[in-house]
Amino acid sequence: MKVLILAGGYGTRISEESGVRPKPMVEIGDKPILWHIMKQYSHYGFNDFVILLGYKGDVIKEYFFNYYLNQTSVTLDLATNTMETIESKVEPWKVTLLDTGVTTLTGGRIKRAQDIVGNNPFLLTYGDGVSDININNLVDIHEKSKKLITMTAVQPVGKFGALSFDDDNQITSFKEKPKDEAGWINGGFFVCEPKVFDYIEEGDKSIFERAPLEGLVGDGHMNCYKHHGFWKSMDTLADKNSLGHMLKNGEAKWKVW
Repeated sequence: MKVLILAGGYGTRISEESGVRPKPMVEIGDKPILWHIMKQYSHYGFNDFVILLGYKGDVIKEYFFNYYLNQTSVTLDLATNTMETIESKVEPWKVTLLDTGVTTLTGGRIKRAQDIVGNNPFLLTYGDGVSDININNLVDIHEKSKKLITMTAVQPVGKFGALSFDDDNQITSFKEKPKDEAGWINGGFFVCEPKVFDYIEEGDKSIFERAPLEGLVGDGHMNCYKHHGFWKSMDTLADKNSLGHMLKNGEAKWKVW
C-alpha cells in the first residue's frame, strides 16, 4: 500500500524556516519532520512513498537524491570513478517525488497521484504532523468499516489553561492545557479506497478538506478512527522548538521505531 504525503504547502505560519525550505523539511533534531513521518510508517511495514511536491520541491528532491550517500560508508576509487559500499544505514524505502505544482491545492495534489496509485487503497497524511498512531490498527479498522475513507480524529492539547469559578468569582479549579475542551479535529493519517479520487472534481483548485471530504461524509462513506494518544502538528516556530525539546529529552512519543 502506497503512502501519499502532502508536502507542497507554503508553511506561512512558520516563515522563519519555510522561507528557505519547504515546511516538511524543517528539522526536528537533525532530521526533517518528513523523515520522522516516514520512519513511523516504515516501522509498520509501509515503505512505498509518494511525496506530493510543490513549494521548494527541489529541496526535497535533493535531500533524497543524496540520501543514500549521506547514510552510507563508502570507498571511492577516483581513478575509475567507482564506489564500493562498506556499510549502509539506508531504510528500505521506495520514494516517488511527484511535482504537483506550486499553486495546486491539497485535493489537486492528491488527484495528480491517481495514476501512480491505480486501483488500490492507499494511505495519506500531511507532511507536518507526527503521532504515535498504530498504523496497522488504523488500516485494520478501516478495512472492517467497509467505508471509502477513514480519517484519524485527534484532540490537540489546548493552548491555554482552563479556569473554573464559583458564584463569588473565586477560582475553584485550574486545568493546564486540557485536551477535553479542545474538541476533535482532523489529524490526517487517512486510509483511502481508490474511489476517493472520484470525489476530487475541481482539479488543481480542489481543497481536499472541503468538497471531497464533505461529499464523502454526506454520502455516508467516511469512517472515523479516534486516536487518544500523542499527536502534534508543527505549525509555528514554537511547535518546532517544542518537538525538538521532546526529542532531545527522550520524550518523543512519536518515535515508535
